Amino acid sequence: MIYFLRHGLDDERYIGGWSDVDLIDEGCEQVREICSLLGTLPIEKIISSDIKRAKTTAQIVSQYLNVPVEYSDKFRELNKGLLTGMEREKAQQLYPKYMGKVTINDSYPGGESMMDMYERVGVLLKEIEDWDKVLIVTHRGVINMIYFILENRLPDLDKKQFGVTHASVHQYDVKKKMIKKIGGK
Repeated sequence: MIYFLRHGLDDERYIGGWSDVDLIDEGCEQVREICSLLGTLPIEKIISSDIKRAKTTAQIVSQYLNVPVEYSDKFRELNKGLLTGMEREKAQQLYPKYMGKVTINDSYPGGESMMDMYERVGVLLKEIEDWDKVLIVTHRGVINMIYFILENRLPDLDKKQFGVTHASVHQYDVKKKMIKKIGGK
């Protein structure tokens, strides 16, 4: 089994993507709460996105489980290019098209489209198909793409349909090619 953990709540006044926005106190608490579930799972390795909010999440879990963390840029969120880390109000003024009105084929200026990410995550799933007992700390976009891929569907703009909430855990059975949410609010 492979387990995916979405990072805890960060400062949502800023555009996420590849930004270095960190967890807020509530996000740290969400991660600490989910650690009790993670402690019951057979996790021997933690691999985390190298983006700050995921790294902080992984560090909290690592201390709880006493399992070391490796960091990788392969598990990053959607690259939102020039909007990365920008205050949402400013982004709304400068790039109104990209504030909730994009299609799956629209690339962010200097970034990628949802379809680019869909293809990137598809390649990643092939790379990890031999993994077992691994916790991957990542982002909602990555986990959502896994659901879409495993359901043999193109992505859509409904970010909430798979329940990938902050600090939620999703179990991926590689042999059965099935993923399901097993913890988190």
